[in-house]
This record gives sequence, C-alpha cells and structure tokens, in this order.
Amino acid sequence: MTFIDESPRKLDAVQRWFHAVMIHPGGVEAGMAGNAAQRIARLDRDDLEQMVLRSPTLSAHDRLAVYANAYYARLLECMAESFPVFQKTLGEELFNDFALTYLQDYPPESYSLNRLADHFAEFLDRSRPPSSRSGAEWSGFLVELARLEWTIAQVFDGPGIERLRLPGPKAWQSVAPEMWAEARLTLAPCLRLLACRYPVNHYYGAARSTETVPDPPAPVASWIAVSRRDYVVRRHELEKGEYQLLDAVKEGATIGEAIERCADAVSLDDSALAESLQRWFQRWSREGFVVAIRSGET
Repeated sequence: MTFIDESPRKLDAVQRWFHAVMIHPGGVEAGMAGNAAQRIARLDRDDLEQMVLRSPTLSAHDRLAVYANAYYARLLECMAESFPVFQKTLGEELFNDFALTYLQDYPPESYSLNRLADHFAEFLDRSRPPSSRSGAEWSGFLVELARLEWTIAQVFDGPGIERLRLPGPKAWQSVAPEMWAEARLTLAPCLRLLACRYPVNHYYGAARSTETVPDPPAPVASWIAVSRRDYVVRRHELEKGEYQLLDAVKEGATIGEAIERCADAVSLDDSALAESLQRWFQRWSREGFVVAIRSGET
C-alpha cells in the first residue's frame, strides 16, 4: 500500500483518496485508477482489502461501491428537487441521463448543494444539436424552462426583502416631478429578470397544477420577473416595456435613461407610455421590487 503524500497525516490522505474515488463518475474501479486518486495513493485490490474492512457479505470493493452509488443517487435527488417541472416534462429516466452527464462535466465544487446546478441551463444549451441553436426548437424551450426553475430555486435560497424597510407611496410621491428623470431606483436583491422566446412561466404554472404533462408551447416571446415576498417566491409576467425599464434600472440607469430605452423598445404614444409607467411603478411598489429611491438631488 503506497501513499504518495501522507502529510499532514495518513488519515488526511485516506480521506482525500476516499473522496477522489467516491466522486469518480466511472465507479470505484475507475476512481482508484483515476489521476486524482493515483496522486494520493496507488492501491490495488489487495491493498484495498487491507485498508477497508470487508463485511460478512460484501468485499471492500463492494462496500465502497455502496457509498459511490449513494453519492450520485443523492446528487440526482437534489437535481430533481431543483427541477421538478423539467423532470416531469422529460420523464425521470431521460432527466437522470441529462443530470448524470451534467454532474460528470460539472462535478460539485461548493460545500453547499445549493450551487449544484449553477451551470445546468448552460450545459443544456451547449449540448443542443447545432442545427437547433438559431431556430425555434423544443430544445430551446427546455433550456429556458431549466433556467426559470433554477432562478426560482436561487431566489428561494438567496437574500430577500423580508427584513428591509421598503419605500411606501409617500416615498414615491416625495420625489419632485422635475427630479424624476435623474432619480435612480435600487431593486430588491432577490429580483431576477428573464427574457424568453417561449411562454415558460405559463407552462411552468400549468405543469405544476396538473398531473399530466402539458404539450410543449409554441414560441411566443415572454418576459418574467422572479422575486420573493414574505418568504414566498413569486413569478410575474411582464410587458416588454416593463421588462426593458426594469432591466435598464437594474444596470444602473436613471429613470429618464430607462424610460428612453423602454420607449425605443415599444410602440406607445406619450399618453399610453405615461399610463403604463404609472401602472408599473404601482406594481413595483406593491410587490417590493424597489428597496430604495434616490432623487436627482442626492
């Protein structure tokens, strides 16, 4: 039994070797032969029997396999918990195939499983057939569905507005009309914006409310805000102009600059735009999208 690096102690080396073998996607045999494990210790099956006690019914190799299988089973379980509608849409077997391949390409690096699927939507997009990247394809819908579900999971686990003192109607009214163009808004830390080619929010709601799997939707542009209020994640369908306005504000634009971007994106006359702005601002205040208002004077 040869441990190449026994510092600072042999137990530490054994633990690192065990971890390298457990997380190898090819199983125990491949894990023992893998570079990560080989850099720590070069063990054959006889060595393994000396280091890991066999049970009355299982060899040392088989006992390690139990842990290795349980490791990936737990990761797949976590993935399914984060993407219940995506799994329902694909079916459990196909979902597990995608998830297992993803875990091999993006093994966990964080101490928290909350970061496990950070790159899943990116992986799905990268895995799409080249012919589907520019057109409206079912695979494109799946990428957007996965991105929505992961956004929901991150908003649920991330910082919210529950302990913040939000600006009420008086704070909005306190900004002088002539100062609004230079005013800036600070958006809630939990607010996320998604621009989609498919009505994924509608599909997500329909899939959650029925046991059957809805038909994949036809491509129709949609805009979504995901936020959290009173510890409940809420999804909001946005108009295109409202999305453009929020997106500009999120990037640090003044209200005047954001309105210009909004006006360039939608065909509304001044009266209709003013009416829409009032309606949007009222919703932002009601739903806690905005946590601070800075007038042009401050």
